[in-house]
Amino acid sequence: MAAINKFEINIIPTKAIDGQKTGTSGLRKKVTVFQQQNFLNNWIQALFNSLPSEKLQGSTLVLGGDGRYWNQTAIQIIIKMAAANQIAKILVGQNGILSTPAVSATIRARKTFGGIILTASHNPGGPDGDFGIKFNVSSGGPAPESVTEEIYKFTQSITEFKISNLPDIDLNQIGSHKWEGFEVEVIDSVSDYLDLLRQVFDFDAISKLLRKSTFKPVFDSLNGVAGPYAKRIFVDVLGASINSLSNYEAKEDFGGNHPDPNLTYASALVEKLYSGQYDFGAAFDGDADRNMILGNKFFVTPSDSVAIIAANANAIPFFSKGLKAVSRSMPTSAALDKVAQRLNYQFYEVPTGWKFFGNIMDKFEHELLHSGSVICGEESFGTGSDHIREKDGIWAVMAWLSILANKNASDAPDAPLSFNVERIVKDHWLNYGRNYYCRYDYEEVSTSDGDKVINYLLSQLQDLVGKQFINGQFVVAIADEFAYHDSIDGSVSTRQGIRIIGQDGSRLIFRLSGTGSVGATIRVYIEKYQPPTTNNEILFLETKDALKELIELALELSKMSEFTGRNAPTVIT
Repeated sequence: MAAINKFEINIIPTKAIDGQKTGTSGLRKKVTVFQQQNFLNNWIQALFNSLPSEKLQGSTLVLGGDGRYWNQTAIQIIIKMAAANQIAKILVGQNGILSTPAVSATIRARKTFGGIILTASHNPGGPDGDFGIKFNVSSGGPAPESVTEEIYKFTQSITEFKISNLPDIDLNQIGSHKWEGFEVEVIDSVSDYLDLLRQVFDFDAISKLLRKSTFKPVFDSLNGVAGPYAKRIFVDVLGASINSLSNYEAKEDFGGNHPDPNLTYASALVEKLYSGQYDFGAAFDGDADRNMILGNKFFVTPSDSVAIIAANANAIPFFSKGLKAVSRSMPTSAALDKVAQRLNYQFYEVPTGWKFFGNIMDKFEHELLHSGSVICGEESFGTGSDHIREKDGIWAVMAWLSILANKNASDAPDAPLSFNVERIVKDHWLNYGRNYYCRYDYEEVSTSDGDKVINYLLSQLQDLVGKQFINGQFVVAIADEFAYHDSIDGSVSTRQGIRIIGQDGSRLIFRLSGTGSVGATIRVYIEKYQPPTTNNEILFLETKDALKELIELALELSKMSEFTGRNAPTVIT
């Protein structure tokens, strides 16, 4: 497109709009809320106002989203406002699509000032669904609280926003659009991310595995943004069959599905793997930063997944200089702790939120002058490393494929896998012990009912220590509300979840989650550790049987049914 000399900047009066408080996961609301007059414009202007003008003006930003409904409309508004606020260049994904991991990779690869991601992650899409927006900083990670608090402050006092009269950009065609002092470049959505993965993994080894006639995988993108990445990476580059892909077309409404990779919302994938016809299964969420791993008739918990990846980091070339540290969110099971203790990794327990992992990654990268030293994970199906500063669903799947390729490297080309997913997990339990673990989610509970549960538990904490339950099998050693003192940036995060911990290490955790757009989600985490034993009957129990009494205790202590009126959780993981 020929250069256009100038564009006009319009200053539009506006008023503050309630409900724009932003967390590190961004701002998530119903699409209809974002479509309200000036709702998005106000937030974008508040973002620009909150950032140092000397750094923002003349800078480059990455822009893209998970392809959900209203994605392209929002992108056009943001481009026009970026030009009006003297940003020099926008790198936008083709068709408006960029996965959250890809945005982080592009920010880091092209050394941009930051990026704007349009996603509500694993929340439903479509005209009646959810929409979201978040800002990532120059490290590639989510904006810290100091930035999100500034954004919120400006949303409360905003009186005007700036927007240019640029025409809409053709997002379907890769290429550059230039004006005086401003440029929009539509980039290939996958290339930067793919280039990075080539530096992390042994593509030849993974390709050899995927081309085996005796290995049958299935990758379910749940009609989210992972689809185009799965097609390019697994099929076009690594040589997997196109038939291994499921729901790989990115759709504005995710095909009417809930793009959350768990046993409930990815039930079609679960059915495939439990049919016995597939060896490996993986699902991704709406913006491709979460993952679920399955084997033949076998589910891998996210907590076990990150522990097993860390224990087998030698199978991934990225960690050739040695893994140095591992970290998990507080509600995640302690399986990773056991690996850290055995292999002498530095260990960090942090609150829920990927930004805490980012601080650890930055610390080691600064000290060691290279990446490839940190692995992190959350029980909420988020796993990743310091190759970027976001959790990364496709990275986690590639890590598992690397482990499978490494364990089965000596197999004959057409022989069945000697080490399948189930054997790898069970061998890990035999070596490190097993953390029986599950999570109960009570979704869209009213905020007041959620507060009742948490406040009641808080009122009981001081009296719980020393008490015995389940015929003396569970003796409370710790009952508190988790707080985190970040040794890296000095920040303090309080009210991060209620912990009731037994003398044997068993744990009951209660948290309110705000990642939905309506009400609150109460999450209850139940964990019991079984040390290594030759008694397979004890080590290989069904999770529901091993945790039955602890689950009953958790629901009794919280008065869950009484306060919420719910007799069962929405989702069990």
